[in-house]
Amino acid sequence: MKQGQYIKDEKLLKQGVDILMEKLGPIETSRFLSFPPQKRIESVKRHQKWQSELDKNKFLDDLFGGK
Repeated sequence: MKQGQYIKDEKLLKQGVDILMEKLGPIETSRFLSFPPQKRIESVKRHQKWQSELDKNKFLDDLFGGK
């Protein structure tokens, strides 16, 4: 397949499941496919949570190459 060329959805799904089966086996493949999607946190709440856990001085040192 050439880079940038899409394959049909059915073929993509089959190849993906075949690879999972080969690498993980049927039980782990089934487990993987049944994972519920993670609930997304609204972006402002996610940013507020990140800020509340942030060490400001370490962050600025990492960002600007502190002393």
